[in-house]
Amino acid sequence: MTSPLANIYARLPVAFTHGQGVWLWDAQGRKYLDALAGIGVSCLGHAHPRLVAAISEQAARVIHTSNIYEVPQQTELAARLARLSGMRDVVFNNSGSEANEAAIKLARYYAYQRGNTHAHIITMDSSWHGRTLATLAATGSDKARKGFEPLPSGFIQVPYNDAAAIRAAGDAEPRVAAVLLEALQGEGGIRPSDAAFLRDVRQLCTERGWLLMIDEVQSGIGRTGKWFAHQWADIVPDVMTLAKGLAGGVPIGAMLAAGPAAGVFTPGSHGTTFGGGPLVCAAGLAVLDALESEHLLDNAHAVGGHLKARLAQELAGLPGVAEVRGRGLMLGIELTRPCGVLALRALEAGLLINVTRDRVVRLLPPLVLSRAEADQVVDILAPLIRQFLAEHP
Repeated sequence: MTSPLANIYARLPVAFTHGQGVWLWDAQGRKYLDALAGIGVSCLGHAHPRLVAAISEQAARVIHTSNIYEVPQQTELAARLARLSGMRDVVFNNSGSEANEAAIKLARYYAYQRGNTHAHIITMDSSWHGRTLATLAATGSDKARKGFEPLPSGFIQVPYNDAAAIRAAGDAEPRVAAVLLEALQGEGGIRPSDAAFLRDVRQLCTERGWLLMIDEVQSGIGRTGKWFAHQWADIVPDVMTLAKGLAGGVPIGAMLAAGPAAGVFTPGSHGTTFGGGPLVCAAGLAVLDALESEHLLDNAHAVGGHLKARLAQELAGLPGVAEVRGRGLMLGIELTRPCGVLALRALEAGLLINVTRDRVVRLLPPLVLSRAEADQVVDILAPLIRQFLAEHP
């Protein structure tokens, strides 16, 4: 039977029926170590009892009301996120793309209120901010944008980790209103920002009256060992976007604002039907509770450091391995040649990974990953990489 599903995904040949912790099982009963977590979404792993209970209990009460009414779970989750981030206004939506779309709208509205009716936003090469037309325009990938022109204008792309390039772009374009960047690029190849770079950009944005907007969709919610990856540089952005791990698998996104960005949106300037409903916010609260009570940020830092060190040790000196990099449980192994086939080979060996930027093996395991399970990841993956490179010298 031909599937009526649109052909927009290059799916691997497996369907999962259930999971527990960092493990998934397929319809044939085969077991897989999940080192991808639904691309950074299932931060508590699978069937976490706290999350299961929260979703079940809330679904039995009320799933949806509307944002034209008070939503107590939404208010509580917003307060928790504001406390953890040091930020103030929280706008909930349905995804990372929508969170970044809201950030772009806020930057333009902020500029409009100050007389800048053609606001420009500086973004980074190799960045990824989503698949809506505006977030595609902000994304630093010609491949992702191709075929969808004309895209919204007003975006200037500069090299990542280069504060001087951002300053030069602002000197050349007086209508700049904001800088949008990832503290740790995910789709761009697991490329961390330098702490000095983030501090320099924070200072530059303050000096110029620009908004500093940090996309933490993939790197936030404890993945790097802090609540948000930019906290390693000890800064606070004006705008931050979240999604993926925030509700452990239930679709949610959030945009937070602080400083000059707080209070920019007023009734009628932005909205959503589904964003921040009782069910997703109950899930988000359960995720934050589990991350705190089970010390999973510390676990991400410690186990992630162990995993990175073991990968570096096993692959040291191997021709074809360019770098092992990342922070916490957001790691990448860059090879010197395209290696997309490794995702299928790992699947056949019982390990879930993926490849981004054609050459970077991406690891985003659940934050509940143990040291022993991290060793299992290495024991499966390192031989696959060695074999692949031997076949493709």
